[in-house]
Amino acid sequence: MSERINHNPDVLSCLANLSSDEVFTPPEVANAMLDMLPQELFRDPEAKFLDPACKSGIFLREIAKRLLEGLKDSIPDHQERIDHIFHKQLYGIAITELTSLLARRSLYCSKYANSIYSVTSFEETTGNIRFKRVEHTWGGDGKCKFCGASREQFDRGDKLETHAYEFIHNRNIKELEKVKFDLIIGNPPYQLDTDGAGKQAKPIYHLFVNQAKKLHPKYLSMITPSRWFTGGMGLDKYRNEMLSDKRIRQIVDYSMSTDCFPGVDIAGGVSFFLWDRDYKGNCLFTYKDGQTSTTLERTLDEYNVFVRDNRAIRIVQKIQAKTKESVGTNMSSLGPFGLGTAERGEIEPGANKYILLSSAGRSFINKTKITSGQQYINKWKVIIGKATSAGAATAGKDGLRKVIATLDILEPGAVCTFSYFVGGSFQIKQEAENFKSYISTKFARFLLLQCLASININKERFRFVPNQDYSKSWSDEELFQKYNLSEDEVNLIESMIKPYDGGSDE
Repeated sequence: MSERINHNPDVLSCLANLSSDEVFTPPEVANAMLDMLPQELFRDPEAKFLDPACKSGIFLREIAKRLLEGLKDSIPDHQERIDHIFHKQLYGIAITELTSLLARRSLYCSKYANSIYSVTSFEETTGNIRFKRVEHTWGGDGKCKFCGASREQFDRGDKLETHAYEFIHNRNIKELEKVKFDLIIGNPPYQLDTDGAGKQAKPIYHLFVNQAKKLHPKYLSMITPSRWFTGGMGLDKYRNEMLSDKRIRQIVDYSMSTDCFPGVDIAGGVSFFLWDRDYKGNCLFTYKDGQTSTTLERTLDEYNVFVRDNRAIRIVQKIQAKTKESVGTNMSSLGPFGLGTAERGEIEPGANKYILLSSAGRSFINKTKITSGQQYINKWKVIIGKATSAGAATAGKDGLRKVIATLDILEPGAVCTFSYFVGGSFQIKQEAENFKSYISTKFARFLLLQCLASININKERFRFVPNQDYSKSWSDEELFQKYNLSEDEVNLIESMIKPYDGGSDE
């Protein structure tokens, strides 16, 4: 008979493998965040802790474990210590009624805090983990004034969740301010759909961070998507404020979200930070890229786009010192000819038509449909697909990244849809070919990669790619030599970027 193996998995580890817009935090990640804090905090019987976006209750549970050990000397009696911690130190605001039950079950061992099964006795069922159904506050534009949710989608009856999270819809936070929290920690909801199918979702995680800062805690730690490093989608102000905030003591950044949340793919990766109210200085930044992890003390606002990979900083610095002008300066905006992604054109050519390139291939389109980009039409154009290859930051099976999915040349009299933008335009075909060969180098795509934190490319993402003389072609070897890259720096680029063959990633 085979030996019986006892297996008692952590239920929260199982839940952490589930994918949703509201991602559950694995216990090991919650503890990694708590490890960043000064551990004497968990020996202070007066310290107070808040999770403003409770789901599984993992943060409060792991804090409780540390307090139970840390307060042994000051409160020797075990039950008295439990009662003190759960009644006077730990607080949570659940994001849904269901997660309030789950969080209480994790913390109190009962979904009802006044149950006979609860490890501590409360008069109310909620204990210190509450859920309050809150309604959105609709503006004249049909959007919530607090989170931007669409009234058409989220003005719901009592039987459906409104996703109007209490913490960021609370006009008056004086009640919470009175508590004077030492630590606010959590994994907030990341986004809300605002305009229906096919539209980009609106980030909301930064609203939790900003609201938490208003409570003036001693420490603040949250885990969010890393897309804020590059801004966009309403995150520009938040990015600028975060990068210039000298109170951010530490950041841990995962280029691949699956290394943090197993089974959950979040474009651009995820990161968590420690904000210290009384700290002012550089940030200890850890970048995790697969099996590689590097840590460096850094100034976050050295550039207006944050370079995530610590190993790439010196390369960017060398190039910026030698060539100031970015190749993105002369690129078009997205949708250079005013044509939508769905435009497919017509089969038959004609004297009053241009050639049209769309994601479906080549066709023809009436000249009257072109509403912009006239300056590009009669030139040789190098067009770049606006969607990155394989999520850009995610390496393929060979450990390499292609970064750019589509790179092609359009002849004079040809246009493209919103799926592409014009990387460069030239009177001479050879210059267009030289530009294309330059953008396809590992050198250029490595520098583009440093500005990507989502699946989308635009001209702003090329700000670290230096402009060149396109009367000649360029090779990686020439570029490495021009910018005096060391052997280690060249090896880094070679180890991350695959040769560009114009084909698929397979």
